[in-house]
Amino acid sequence: MDVLSDVMKVLRTGRPFVARFARVAPWSNHHRSHPDGFGVQIMVRGTAIVTTPNGRTLKLEEGDALLLPHGSEHYVADSLGTPVGQPCAAGEERSGVVVRSNDDDATHVALCMAYELSPGRTHPMIASMPNFVRIPRDPGARPELSHAIAMLDNELRSEISGGDTLVPALLDAILMYLLRAMLGHRSRDCRFTGWADALADGSVAAALEAIHADPSRQWTVASLGEVAGLSRSAFARRFTDLVGQPPLAYLTSWRLTLAARLLSDTDAPLSSVARQVGYASEFAFAAAFKRDFGTPPGRFRKDTPACEPDAATLFLAEAVPA
Repeated sequence: MDVLSDVMKVLRTGRPFVARFARVAPWSNHHRSHPDGFGVQIMVRGTAIVTTPNGRTLKLEEGDALLLPHGSEHYVADSLGTPVGQPCAAGEERSGVVVRSNDDDATHVALCMAYELSPGRTHPMIASMPNFVRIPRDPGARPELSHAIAMLDNELRSEISGGDTLVPALLDAILMYLLRAMLGHRSRDCRFTGWADALADGSVAAALEAIHADPSRQWTVASLGEVAGLSRSAFARRFTDLVGQPPLAYLTSWRLTLAARLLSDTDAPLSSVARQVGYASEFAFAAAFKRDFGTPPGRFRKDTPACEPDAATLFLAEAVPA
């Protein structure tokens, strides 16, 4: 599995929330901070103004997408002059819920997605992302993204046979297309070039792919350098400069992230988990895990059971009024 897909697969928990909100202006929403969430908002019809707690504003044109990699607090309204509404109720955007709506008279339509990420654990790629990233509509450069958004918008207009399969698949496709667009973005305002450059660098990308393809292998800086086609020292410098961590530090961090997912999602014995992530002994694994997570792996498993709630579907027959 490629690095980008692997990171999102391992860090995500449960099922994503998705909604099609049809509104009549004026309207506004106050979204609370959700540190373990990765949010996406896409304007399908009309424009919107996003305001951050420090007063910064972003305008979303029709077709634009807003990524919120850290679930940051923000306000969304049809215009700057619209008063801020009440915060969304706790649990309103709960995991697994699908909200459908359809109203041709709505002045604004937005698609909202929210992914739950593993609590207290992140990946340096996500950690380095800005709080707010606007991906402008560009069907010429990203036709596949525009098509996927249009397909999801159609699926969320009403209950259609096969929707339970198609909606999650479209959500995953849109998220990957948006992350591709973000990682390929070189705007100075984005201030997110390290991981974009790492994945675009043939040598470093080859090493990352090797780590993710076989994390249990006893990698060394020299063997990863061979994969990258560089000398040991040249590879170590380039990897650290672009990824933000030395190669073996990244390898250890990723192994323990995989271990955390195995502990929460499977009943595999600790010895088996240790072997799967490259540790020769259960003792060495337990010591490394506790050092990184602050708790023994057995306790971690008890405290963080797997969470895969049943999907629920809501249908809003009319546009949400002001």
